[in-house]
Amino acid sequence: MTADPAVLRRAKPADSAAIARVHVETWRAAYAGLVPDAYLVSMTEAGQTSSWRQTLRQGSGSNLVAEAPDGQVVGFGSCGRPRLGDLSFQGEVYALYVAIDWQGKGFGRQLLGALFSALRGTGVSNAYLWVLAGNPARFFYESMGGTRIAERQESFAGTLLDEIAYGWRDLSQWQARQDAR
Repeated sequence: MTADPAVLRRAKPADSAAIARVHVETWRAAYAGLVPDAYLVSMTEAGQTSSWRQTLRQGSGSNLVAEAPDGQVVGFGSCGRPRLGDLSFQGEVYALYVAIDWQGKGFGRQLLGALFSALRGTGVSNAYLWVLAGNPARFFYESMGGTRIAERQESFAGTLLDEIAYGWRDLSQWQARQDAR
């Protein structure tokens, strides 16, 4: 099911509370049973708002929001140069989340495309992202043409989490395939 297209735009510090709302909601839904419950319970919109406000004021990487037709922020994404040099890719998608009620309507696809465009605009020709192995979102990344390129265990909140990296070796080619649809 698709909705009217999202309005995608650069995130501003004024969006911090809306991003935080989506961040907390999606983490609690997607990571229940994967991330320690104590961590998910301790997440607050106020804490995430502060964190996102600081991130957006610093202006590092590309941070985007997806607005529903009514102007409500219902998703966000961020990307930039790889945080770690452990994979041979030029760009990394750090985050991509769409509010639960808005999933399955094409907003994730739009956000991913916009993040890839932002990376391409900085001269990046390929990208990857990490996703928890138990997160059903991994199927979304596979349907978007991501290829499983690595696995790792990451220490987080006192536990080891299994993660999978998905990569796109040619962002221009990916965009051409999307445009042909």
